[in-house]
Amino acid sequence: MTKTETQSRKTSYIWIVLFVLAIFVYFFGLTIPLVGPDEPRYAQVAREMFERSDWITPTLGGHHWFEKPALLYWLQIVSYHIFGVTEFAARFGPALFGLGTILSLWILGKYSSDQKPENDFAKWLALTAASSLGLIVFSHGASFDIILTFQMTAALVSFYIFDTSEHSTTASPRFRTSVSLIAFYFFIGISLIAKGLVGIVFPFAIVAFYYLLSWKFPSKIFILSLLWGTILAAFVAATWYMSMYMRHGNSFIDEFFIQHHFQRYTSNKYFHPQPFYFFFWVLPLMTIPWLPFFVAAIWDFVKKFTTQSPLLIFAAAWLAVPLVFFSFSGSKLPGYILPAVPAAIILTAEYIWRFIEKNQKRAVFIQSIAITTFVAVVAVLIFAVPRFAEGDSVKGLIAAADARGMSGAKVLSLHTTSHNAEFYAAGRLLRAEDGKQKKLLGAMEVFVEIRRSGGNPVLVLVPLEYLRELMDCEPLNSEVLRKNDELAIVYVSAK
Repeated sequence: MTKTETQSRKTSYIWIVLFVLAIFVYFFGLTIPLVGPDEPRYAQVAREMFERSDWITPTLGGHHWFEKPALLYWLQIVSYHIFGVTEFAARFGPALFGLGTILSLWILGKYSSDQKPENDFAKWLALTAASSLGLIVFSHGASFDIILTFQMTAALVSFYIFDTSEHSTTASPRFRTSVSLIAFYFFIGISLIAKGLVGIVFPFAIVAFYYLLSWKFPSKIFILSLLWGTILAAFVAATWYMSMYMRHGNSFIDEFFIQHHFQRYTSNKYFHPQPFYFFFWVLPLMTIPWLPFFVAAIWDFVKKFTTQSPLLIFAAAWLAVPLVFFSFSGSKLPGYILPAVPAAIILTAEYIWRFIEKNQKRAVFIQSIAITTFVAVVAVLIFAVPRFAEGDSVKGLIAAADARGMSGAKVLSLHTTSHNAEFYAAGRLLRAEDGKQKKLLGAMEVFVEIRRSGGNPVLVLVPLEYLRELMDCEPLNSEVLRKNDELAIVYVSAK
């Protein structure tokens, strides 16, 4: 008995260490410079809303920015109030929602009727989620994908708890049934504010496919709930959508729904083409380091489909709907498939749990993989990511210019469009009439802009391969202030 109690204590300590380490990893490294085209733009949109005290209309450079709904911006605005306008604040909400996704899966594990209540399946499910590459990476970025993923996970977990509670043998599942069903529609409403129409299309499609795979008909309670539940979801979403329509009318409908929903899906208007099978290899990679277990879980599911548990059938429906839907999309980015990753994690974790049950010594092996992953992520965030971010971001370039007393100079872009500069050179960028950054196509155009602005010197962001063109332009005096891996920032004045 003493030995058993000692082992139990050690096991508890290990889980506490894993819990603390996971939280640390998800909030570590959020201070690196914003990278890519999206992070700085989203962070800047939120900053403009924050500075105007406007929670409704997204703008970029003072012009309307109707590409995405408001939930990420709201999280960033709150974080700016708490932490100031920093990279950490821009990413704090996504990190929090990444942990929220893990918590939702832990709750799913606790309430799964096909798992015995005394087992540790919930812990292994949470650990598998916390250490999966897809969730870790997107929880460290100021983007909408993890924001949608948390809401969808919370909604679908709520539905599954409702579905299992309906068939529960306990005396009074009614309260749990009612609360979980309300939560299902509430989180659908939030999903609509997270990333648009997929927030309602996916949950309904997944639930419908789950019923189809299970060969069962929805209960009367669920069918009746479709009316009041959809109204509830609409009321929740209306907190932003109605306000936007009242302010901007049909221009909001055209840009947000027509252009950034239907045209993005049906065409390559936004230049993200990929082959049909793109997500069939991207999704498995997001399960690293559990990829072998994920492949084995899929194979095992297919072989034993007719005898699978309701949880695994639900996970399969959850996995299939986004995978098929986005495979037909004309525009594909890795983050699109993130809402399917929790389903992949459920399948993987259930296989891992059965793998451990055959031999409890395997638990140490699985925990070691998770710890190694956490340590590796921290090491990459310390040694590799900052170097990459420094080469990708213009933060250092703008800072070097500002240190030379040029913090008020206009910033022009020659032969490039630096979306990264939206955040780090906010209010100083040259824009066209439609609000987009103006890309200059020759050194003489820089000269024209200097003359147009009264002869004031400017800063020019230029790709390294075009630097010589600017330096050799006869009417200009040019001084290179700093370079990164792609761009140079040059102080330019007219002779």
